[in-house]
Amino acid sequence: MSDIGHNSGGIAGEALQQYVDRIERLEEERKAISEDIKAVKAESKSNGFDQRILNKILAIRKKAEHEAREEHELLVLYSQALGMDIFS
Repeated sequence: MSDIGHNSGGIAGEALQQYVDRIERLEEERKAISEDIKAVKAESKSNGFDQRILNKILAIRKKAEHEAREEHELLVLYSQALGMDIFS
């Protein structure tokens, strides 16, 4: 049998344990960061900022500028085609 299946202290077992430990540590950090993000969003909400708009701004900022601009132009075009002159 391989070293992975047993706790024989073989190199493969040690490497596997290191990967598991690192993954668990990173998952804990991700959970903490997620909780921090929720707290900041709650703070922004308590200060009167609209969460839907804040989330849209965050999504836009993740995109390349030309992608965000193209998306906006299409949104304007489609809304005008539907008689919704909301961007002028």
